[in-house]
Amino acid sequence: MTLFASGDSETRGKLHPVWPRALRLSRPAADPMAACTALLEAMSRRAKDFDVIHAHVDWVHLPLLSRLGVPFLTTVHGRLDLPGLADVAREFPAARFVSISNSQRLPLAAANWCGTIYHGLPIDLFSPSFHQGSYLAFLGRLTPEKGPESAIRIAHATGIPLRMAAKIPRDKRGYFKEAIEPQIDGRQIQLVGEVNDNSKAPFLAGAAALLFPIEWPEPFGLVMIEAMACGTPVIACRSGSVAEVVEDNVTGFVVDTAKDAIQAVKCLSQIDRRRVRACFEERFTADRMARDYLDQYEALMRIQRPSDVI
Repeated sequence: MTLFASGDSETRGKLHPVWPRALRLSRPAADPMAACTALLEAMSRRAKDFDVIHAHVDWVHLPLLSRLGVPFLTTVHGRLDLPGLADVAREFPAARFVSISNSQRLPLAAANWCGTIYHGLPIDLFSPSFHQGSYLAFLGRLTPEKGPESAIRIAHATGIPLRMAAKIPRDKRGYFKEAIEPQIDGRQIQLVGEVNDNSKAPFLAGAAALLFPIEWPEPFGLVMIEAMACGTPVIACRSGSVAEVVEDNVTGFVVDTAKDAIQAVKCLSQIDRRRVRACFEERFTADRMARDYLDQYEALMRIQRPSDVI
């Protein structure tokens, strides 16, 4: 396996670096299209070396890969209800796509979907805690669609402290200053800043629940399975992938209103944190995800290169 990615990527395969560092870490900020151009050029030079090419760069690779004669599939990671995407998909009827939830693909139902494969995490990345947590957790970008204001209202209504581990996007600093910062008092509502994998694990494991009060069609929501890996139940609004990822009354609660979320907090003692972790191990490990993709690669080779398959 060869991974075409930034030079600071970690992989068990062979890394072909096409850009020095991950774009979000580049200072000054790098042009994403320049990085994609470098990636596509590097990949195209070696395309004939591979049995299958798996793309994760949305749409920009489709004209090139459709002409290289190498079987390929694309995992799309973003929302698909945006103007123009249906027109693009119609231009490439033979291109095969993988969705990361069934709900993600609904706005683009006519695309050539070959499967849904949920994200997975290494089984030992997070250590679970089976003790009742002492606070509510919010983990994500501080943007309106992620629901931080709703999380704050839920915490105030239940009287349980809320710890917010969150990134403030550059273009949302005004929103943060006006809507969020005045409510951070350091006691009931705490902002702990952005967390990495090392600090994320104890942050999630120590929580009574992860609040995920989204207000947009979330394609997957990786933070939900990160919480489950820690044994932490999830209270999430019924939007996008939520009902596919959270098993209601088993790994958390799927709610429709803030009132429902407040009631769900009061019912957290009904959730068995060991069962939450067990469900993660059954459904959302990296090994399961890898096996699902291997099945897709083999199917793709049978369809497009039948003479190569014994």
